[in-house]
Amino acid sequence: SPALCRLPPRRMQAVSEAVERVLVAAQRQDRLTVGVYESAKLMNVDPDSVVLCLLATDEEDEGDIALQIHFTLIQAFCCDNDIHILRLSGMQRLAAILGEP
Repeated sequence: SPALCRLPPRRMQAVSEAVERVLVAAQRQDRLTVGVYESAKLMNVDPDSVVLCLLATDEEDEGDIALQIHFTLIQAFCCDNDIHILRLSGMQRLAAILGEP
């Protein structure tokens, strides 16, 4: 969100650490769905089970038209179903947090 980008560095670090803790806890509780297609399928089958949607990309993904279309559709679905959305960058860091290759 544009408002989040204006946060002071220390506050931004606190937000980053909070997101990391939430992701790790959700993964440990088997409540984390990873992947655009897997997430879209879950939201279609059981939208009430979804609390937060993290859309993670890096700059090189911005040219992937198919991925951007999926993101747009997921964002619209989230808005229609009152699901909070958070956009993130740093896919490698996210993968490291989740212990994925």
